[in-house]
Amino acid sequence: MDYTDLMHIHLATVIPCFILGTILLLIKKGTRFHRKYGRIYMILMLITAIVTLFMPAQVGSRILYHFGWIHSFSFLTIYTVPTAYLAIKNGNVKSHKRKMILLYFGAIVIAGGFTFFPGRYLHELFFG
Repeated sequence: MDYTDLMHIHLATVIPCFILGTILLLIKKGTRFHRKYGRIYMILMLITAIVTLFMPAQVGSRILYHFGWIHSFSFLTIYTVPTAYLAIKNGNVKSHKRKMILLYFGAIVIAGGFTFFPGRYLHELFFG
C-alpha cells in the first residue's frame, strides 16, 4: 500500500470524525445517540491514528527517517481514546469529557489545521 492509498484511508476516516465529533460536542451527553455515535467516533479515530503511523512525514524534520512532529497527534489519539473509554465505563464523566475535548481539538482541529500548511496535500489540493 503506498502513501496515496494510506492518505485516502486517512481522509475517509478523519472526515467523518470531524463531522461526528462536532455533533457529539454540541448535543446532549449520555443519550443513546451520543453513546452509539461516540463509539463509532472512537473507533474511527483509532483507525485514522493507526493509519497515519504508516505514513512517513512529508514536511519538516524526521525521527528514524519516518516520524514527524505531526505523528505526536497520532500517539495522543492512541493513548486518549482507550483511556477516555475506560473513564466513562468507570463512571468518571469529568475525565472522559476532558479527554474527548482534548482529542477533538488536538487531533482534529489543530492537527487538521496543520494539513493546510504549504507542502501538505490538502494545501496543494485547495490552494494549489
